[in-house]
Amino acid sequence: MTMMHEPALFAALDGLTEAGQLRRLSGAFARFIGSVGGNTPQLMAACALLSELEGRGHSCLLLADLAAAPATLMGWTDEQWQPMREAVGDWPARAAGWRALLAGAAQVWSVGDADAGQPLVLDGERLYLRRYWRDETQVAHAVRSRALAVRAPDVADVANVRRWLDVLFDHAPREGGADWQKIACAVALRGQLGIITGGPGTGKTYTVARLLALLFATEGQRQAGMRIAMAAPTGKAAARLKQSIDQALDVLAAKVGPALPLHELAARMGAARTLHSLLGARPDTRAFQHHAGNPLEVDVLIVDEASMIHLEMMASLLAALPPHARLILLGDKDQLASVEAGAVLGDLCHQAEAGAYDAATLAYVAAATGQELPAAYHGHGGPIAQQTVMLRQSRRFGGPIGALALAVNAGDSVKAQEVLRGTTDGTVAWIAPAQQSDVVHLALAGRAGVGGGYQGYLRMIRSGPPEGAAHDGWVVSVLKEFEAFRILCAVREGEWGVAGLNEVIEHKLEAAGLIRRRGEWYVGRPVMVTRNDYGTGVFNGDIGLTLADPARPGALRVYFLEGENIRSVLATRLRNVETAFAMTVHKSQGSEFNHTVLALPREGGGALARELVYTGITRARNYFTLVSPNPALLQEAISQRTQRASGLRGLLDN
Repeated sequence: MTMMHEPALFAALDGLTEAGQLRRLSGAFARFIGSVGGNTPQLMAACALLSELEGRGHSCLLLADLAAAPATLMGWTDEQWQPMREAVGDWPARAAGWRALLAGAAQVWSVGDADAGQPLVLDGERLYLRRYWRDETQVAHAVRSRALAVRAPDVADVANVRRWLDVLFDHAPREGGADWQKIACAVALRGQLGIITGGPGTGKTYTVARLLALLFATEGQRQAGMRIAMAAPTGKAAARLKQSIDQALDVLAAKVGPALPLHELAARMGAARTLHSLLGARPDTRAFQHHAGNPLEVDVLIVDEASMIHLEMMASLLAALPPHARLILLGDKDQLASVEAGAVLGDLCHQAEAGAYDAATLAYVAAATGQELPAAYHGHGGPIAQQTVMLRQSRRFGGPIGALALAVNAGDSVKAQEVLRGTTDGTVAWIAPAQQSDVVHLALAGRAGVGGGYQGYLRMIRSGPPEGAAHDGWVVSVLKEFEAFRILCAVREGEWGVAGLNEVIEHKLEAAGLIRRRGEWYVGRPVMVTRNDYGTGVFNGDIGLTLADPARPGALRVYFLEGENIRSVLATRLRNVETAFAMTVHKSQGSEFNHTVLALPREGGGALARELVYTGITRARNYFTLVSPNPALLQEAISQRTQRASGLRGLLDN
């Protein structure tokens, strides 16, 4: 690369950064690559794009996309791309041209050649940052190894499994259908990997509670020493997992009686934990206490909300899991993928809809459950498909909310709008075209006939604990009242984003006399933790309420709800938090609110897609309100699917 190219290229990168189209990190990475070897402007430009895509959740850059239309790939206009195009000069128009260019670069390791530890990896038609190639390769190897470790139980074992499944599942499947919950238990039991996916209300935790009982019933003498752990990406999701499984096991204990000591099992499991806590996260490092050299002491690990797990975390989790342990992943494959790079659950479940079960799996399912799967689910899927079951019947999500979620997930914007406009019982509503003041009104008072809003919990705070009531019990009531309603945003910035709405809601609540702001911290302020803090025991995504400290007049504490319990931290010890009257849809995953408001922005963008709308809708338990300043944007969002570049799916199927 001649020196004359560098100023123009750097100026183009700086221009894109100033325009908000490129992270500063991406431009810096391109400069770094240019400093460690002989270069071309094409390589440096490709590195900037690769870094930017990583920030948007992609684990790699496809050479075909790089060759075809880089501006379209990045969501840039021709005007924004023009300075880069002029600075780069000759841009290879075919993947083969990029392959040749990259293979000749000193900073790129082509898989199959001698590895010199280069920062970039070229694997076939995909360019990676090395650590994402490593993580993707490790996840594929570990998951495939577990999926292939399928036991072939003898006839007596299968008969015992069927006997217990008949006890644990006494409901009949729909006519002509299959009891997918029962099948999921049978499939997960026979190997070291079980993946159970399904939408809200399909009974994922209901199913896994019965799987635990089944494991307990079929392990014989080994049941006494079985070590079971539960985890989820966030503290709220972990608490919900524990609560749901405990409730399901209580019901089962009454049903099976003394034949299975399920209360003993439940007591032995302990609390569910965040993945960071489970693995032993350390301050100021990406490394964990538990890894391949110091594995977790577990025999069964259940992980909920797996759609939120990014590639690096999944690689760390699999590395820390002992070879003999059974891993059960639960999640909704159609929800938003993780904020960070990777769409691991989506890749693992890409054959879940079709089933694609081979002859051996079909025979085992028939023997263990007494069910013959319909021909539509027969196939020749890979080893992951044989250990994956999709739950298809929602027992909670019926009515307009369920119909709306199904329409959005199917990409049917016409049906979605019919549900939104045609529902008369108040379950769902669509305010469009809307003003920001409509969201503010909802924040204060909810929707007529439906309720919601933040007045309820703020008035409870003003009234204080009832006479004679325990302080902790009152705090739990206040937190639950706050958790009954939430405003979700598709974007962070702007009038319709988290920042804009939080600011205007705060002002309106203060004007109404519901809060009194005295600086950053005030009684009633809801906050979301934005960074893991191991010193205080709070983690990214945790949400708490600021209340007066009963033991220290004038001091404020932030209280976090964990099931039926609370924990608290002095407000002055929390450094990485933001106000959370409104939050992003991404941050809401693993939560559920009685009344959910989804606010769409005025203009679309790469982040606004079907999965985001679906995830927002499925956070609503009983009522859902869509607020959009531009009614046409809903159709645009539903028509777009989130596509993340990844090589994981191909590695899993090979």
